[in-house]
Amino acid sequence: MAEKRKNNHIPDPVHHGSDDHPLEVVDQEEIREIMGKYDRESAYRVLRGKRGLILSAICVLFSLFQLYSTWYIIPSTHMRPIHVGIVVMLAYFLYPARRNGRKDTLPWYDLVLGLVSLALFLYPVVYFAQITRQNSLLPYQYLIGGLAILVLAEACRRVVGLPIVIIATAFVLIGLFGRLMPGFVSNRGFTVNQIIKHLFYTQEGVFGTPIGASSTFIFLFILFGAFLEKTGVGEFFIDLSNAIAGNKRGGPAKVAVITSALEGTVSGSSVANTVGSGSFTIPMMKRLGYRPEFAAAVEAAASTGGQIMPPVMGAAAFLMAESVGVPYSVVVKAAIIPALLYFAGIYIVTDLEAKKQGLRGMDKNKMPRLLLVLKERGHLILPLVAIIYVLGAGFTPSIAALIGIGIALLGGYMKTFVQMIAAKAKGNPIKPVIKESKGLRPREYLEALEAGARSILGVALACGVAGIIAGMITLTGIGLKMGSGLTALAGGSLILLLVFTMISSIILGMGVPTTANYLITSTIMAPVVVRALAAYLPDVYGALDALNPAFAILPAHLFTFYFGIIADITPPVALAAMAGAAIAKSDPLRTGIEATRLAIAAFLVPYIFVYSPQMLMLNAQWYEILQIAVTALIGMFGIGMAVEKYYESKLNILQQLMALAGGLLLIIPGLVTDLFGLALIILVVIWQKIQIKRTPVVPQEVRNPVGQ
Repeated sequence: MAEKRKNNHIPDPVHHGSDDHPLEVVDQEEIREIMGKYDRESAYRVLRGKRGLILSAICVLFSLFQLYSTWYIIPSTHMRPIHVGIVVMLAYFLYPARRNGRKDTLPWYDLVLGLVSLALFLYPVVYFAQITRQNSLLPYQYLIGGLAILVLAEACRRVVGLPIVIIATAFVLIGLFGRLMPGFVSNRGFTVNQIIKHLFYTQEGVFGTPIGASSTFIFLFILFGAFLEKTGVGEFFIDLSNAIAGNKRGGPAKVAVITSALEGTVSGSSVANTVGSGSFTIPMMKRLGYRPEFAAAVEAAASTGGQIMPPVMGAAAFLMAESVGVPYSVVVKAAIIPALLYFAGIYIVTDLEAKKQGLRGMDKNKMPRLLLVLKERGHLILPLVAIIYVLGAGFTPSIAALIGIGIALLGGYMKTFVQMIAAKAKGNPIKPVIKESKGLRPREYLEALEAGARSILGVALACGVAGIIAGMITLTGIGLKMGSGLTALAGGSLILLLVFTMISSIILGMGVPTTANYLITSTIMAPVVVRALAAYLPDVYGALDALNPAFAILPAHLFTFYFGIIADITPPVALAAMAGAAIAKSDPLRTGIEATRLAIAAFLVPYIFVYSPQMLMLNAQWYEILQIAVTALIGMFGIGMAVEKYYESKLNILQQLMALAGGLLLIIPGLVTDLFGLALIILVVIWQKIQIKRTPVVPQEVRNPVGQ
């Protein structure tokens, strides 16, 4: 989930093609340039010599400390400030004030800022007993708290970006000048000291639930992702996808979709996912005959969808379970069908585009063999399988992450052990087997520990600043007023309120990493949707509330999270689409528009599951879930035809409308809507079959990849 963000490993082309015709990839230097431009977290310093070694040692020690705190529990009143303090210090050490600043040196002022930041956040830990005994804070204690909040905000600006800092600043100003604020943001107003005390000396602000999650299981899952990447799981996903779909019609586009879905299980960044797999899928798609904008859009849309793909969802799954108050397994089950529909929609459109353009897949002889890939490296997915099983069995996320890390460490050696037994049974020497062992080397352990510490920075800083937003909302009480204001603006219409929430979530999610995205949208917008659904759909959500009050909250959180995530492909910001366009050398705006069109499921499905939460497997029987899954997938086929305007031939306007209506009716849960929707899709298909039979046959040029 993390290492890929920092060290976007591009598989050796020789592994994916013949010696005569290896698949084209983008070189590492260009990858680093693209990542530095579109992913702020990748624009970090690389120090050499003693300073580099010291910095690496601090990162490794930080990861070891986090592992220690899992076994020997440190009180949250101490653990959270220590966690934030080390993160802020590392942020000043690793990230220059300007993105394009020098990355080969550590200026003295950043060294001082880092050390001062650590001291500021350690103060409430060292003097915890004294602070809790005091009736009121002393002036210098307010100064310490204020400076700590400022250095946190600046560190977040450097690593995560300006949007989340601007939002937090706006909420602080709303609290500071509450009496002067208009409309639903007005409040009684608070002094600077009151705000500092609430945000820094309680667990309602900076050290709230988000940092609590970051300092425990989120860090462990990021560390798990770092170790998993070291095992070569990224290259395994790529080879597996090529083996499954590389030789199919429009193969490279389908490889991009499957790879991104798989990488979404461990990657925590849409941009990193886009650049990592797109560095070879986009050139392959262009070479096959796809338009550059379409090739970049497919990769960007699929990579963004990886963030809503269970079981990790960019770490949002664990935060969501914590925030909503449901078991992790409930969140994963709820996200499965929407995620499948998202990827099914992109897969269907890419297939229809390939069919329309007459594009074939790659040469089957140049693709990896599925059984061989699974035999040689299938053990690499064991850590993911283990995590899902352990979490489903009811263990805590922390325990699951530790087990996942342990299996990732031992995976290669386990295979070696089996091979040693087999060699011994056959009377063969075992030394060659040991020599060829694929287990991690000591250096790779240290690199993974360092990568985990580096990768938590963006998440933790975003969690800290999101805590400021949440703290100001609780202090001022504007959450309820905001909901009332938006409801009044919607004129009592639920659908309009949801549209306003969608637009707000997309704006709030622009340029923000996945975890911060969820924290912002769930804090600001989810409560609005929760109250609206309870008011406008009392029968549906009353039944959910009676079953489990948390079930009535989950759809709202998923709704806002989905729209926050697709900000990565929605113009004008669309960072994932921009990164894909940089690789494809395509027009960024057109790429963003194309990616938005491909991600049509992400715009439609959230509306449907808030009206019909059975799609989220909430209060639904197994046969209802099966019916919803099957009919919704057929519905995505209808929507894909409408979006692409093609099936056997170009769809006329009536066929397009019928396909769209049929697709929507099939996605909406319900027997009547399913029957009507299915009838419309069948009519379009039959109409197209008859139409193509009556059309004179014209030989169509079938485009093959160069060299086939």
